Amino acid sequence: MAVKVLVVDDSSFFRRRVSEIINQDPEMEVIGTANNGKEAIAQTAALKPDVITMDIEMPVLDGISAVKKIMESNPTPILMFSSLTHAGASATLDALEAGALDFLPKKFEDIARDKEEATRLLQQKVKEIGRRRISRFNRPRPATPTASAPIRSSTVTQPDRSFSTRQFEPKAPEADFRASGKKYQLVAIGTSTGGPVALQNILTQLPANFPHPILLIQHMPAAFTPAFASRLNSLCKIQVKEAENGDMLRPGVAYLAPGGKQMLVEGRGSGQKLKVFEDDSPRVTYKPSVDITFASAAKSYGDGVLAVVLTGMGADGREGARMLKQAGSKIWAQDEKSCVVYGMPQAVANAGLAEASIALGDVAMRISREVGCG
Repeated sequence: MAVKVLVVDDSSFFRRRVSEIINQDPEMEVIGTANNGKEAIAQTAALKPDVITMDIEMPVLDGISAVKKIMESNPTPILMFSSLTHAGASATLDALEAGALDFLPKKFEDIARDKEEATRLLQQKVKEIGRRRISRFNRPRPATPTASAPIRSSTVTQPDRSFSTRQFEPKAPEADFRASGKKYQLVAIGTSTGGPVALQNILTQLPANFPHPILLIQHMPAAFTPAFASRLNSLCKIQVKEAENGDMLRPGVAYLAPGGKQMLVEGRGSGQKLKVFEDDSPRVTYKPSVDITFASAAKSYGDGVLAVVLTGMGADGREGARMLKQAGSKIWAQDEKSCVVYGMPQAVANAGLAEASIALGDVAMRISREVGCG
């Protein structure tokens, strides 16, 4: 069955362009278009698409408002299109918080090497989130969160469509989980599609006295990572910052790898610092790359790393996790039910590298207990 797509944009040229790219793939079909958020809401109710592509800036009703209303009435996986500006990044993060699952730059060639790769990337993202919806998404249950008390997801058979942190239900700590007693020096987390909301869910639950530095590797354009780090820092008890070259790693600080660059750990003992650099290699697909950061952590910290691979397409993180495992570090993966896309955690799990597969709502609690502060 083809993935049914609704294309929403106020530009007739862009609607036509996106529709042509989607219809080139026999596994997808554009079943309708809309030129503003109000039309998108009506078309979603009438056509029941499997996935929606949505612009942010539109007349009558903007994309963020449309996402919120669609998630309230007819929850549907949504891929946002955004400009590569600070304002565009902030708006995209608002859309993800409202319930959108993923995003691409409006000029999505900006994060691809050529037109053909850009076409494949758009097709892949639409199919991934559309297929997940067909197989396992259902209507979300209402929740009433508060800004002062982050809410965690429950382990349910069918997770919420929106994957918004605001729709995670409170869950009692797992009585059967016991810390291993292993000593750590670093926590490293790698993710891609669905990662912004997953990272927010985890990091907002960590205590201010978290005893180790945290490395965050999120596949994201360069224009987005400063806004994302700033947002996380404003919400979390720990400090979150975009990593800079030469940063000394400090306990209770999370360092987000800058988009378009690589982040390495250098040094041993108690003097580790970060090397952040431009990577022009055509052989490296992801910038930042989970594999590259994990591999450097294995060299610097040996068996002292707790690494977690979260939701995301592809297999980035598998080989870095292999190096960490060989050095004696511990690897966890997010479980399939709570992932937006199970690709990255599945690659780690299928390679026999993950010691546990964990629901998103349990990750923060388990990390805290495992490192001795929960």
